[in-house]
Amino acid sequence: MSTSPKTAIVTGAGSGIGKVVALALLDAGWHVALAGRRQEALQSVAEQSGALARTLVVPTDVADPAAVQHLFDTVLRTWGRVDLLFNNAGVFAPGVPLEDLPIEHWRQVVDTNLSGMFYCIQSAFRAMKAQTPRGGRIINNGSISATTPRPNSIAYTATKHAVTGLTKSASLDGRKYDIAVGQIDIGNAATDLAAPMARGIPQANGDIAVEPLMDVAIVGQSVVHMASLPLEANVMFHTVMATKMPFAGRG
Repeated sequence: MSTSPKTAIVTGAGSGIGKVVALALLDAGWHVALAGRRQEALQSVAEQSGALARTLVVPTDVADPAAVQHLFDTVLRTWGRVDLLFNNAGVFAPGVPLEDLPIEHWRQVVDTNLSGMFYCIQSAFRAMKAQTPRGGRIINNGSISATTPRPNSIAYTATKHAVTGLTKSASLDGRKYDIAVGQIDIGNAATDLAAPMARGIPQANGDIAVEPLMDVAIVGQSVVHMASLPLEANVMFHTVMATKMPFAGRG
């Protein structure tokens, strides 16, 4: 068996869900590479963790395949292996009617949420199949929108539905390499991004309604649980949400 540390890459690690998951993994003893577009935010997370010796800050735009390859090369050069990818980086488009959505916003969402996630999966496969011991785990952030849309969210919803296809295909293709691929679909969690939900957001029937939020730390706990399983077991789909969030029967 390898004596290398358990190593993880977290994309979108500078804020929100990515930050919380990175800190939870560090608290659980993992070595974590923090990837995101803003170096200052990533460095702040590393310092907040109290585990600087087990963190690696790698500014990365996942929409750039060369940047993604640099991220994985840096981790492999530093720690020798990749045991976990939390594939989390994502962006939203403005909440406007689909007929008014600028094409450049559509492309930005697709480039990050779909293509960027694929680039990370591909690089993870290349690393995980070649390392000894072979294999690893990939957890894709699907979001509740991987199942059910909100009004005026066609770009985000389309890409998150596509993430489910990535998860299923990668899970199948990863079997022969001992790569377990799963997905976490996260509901309303109390982050800065979700603050509007506490004030009231549009519903399918046109009403504005306040939606319940859960403690974002629960998301970190969920990812750590999924990551802690032996590779012979996989949580392929995991939904975590506020109990009273309008999801079943949304709107």
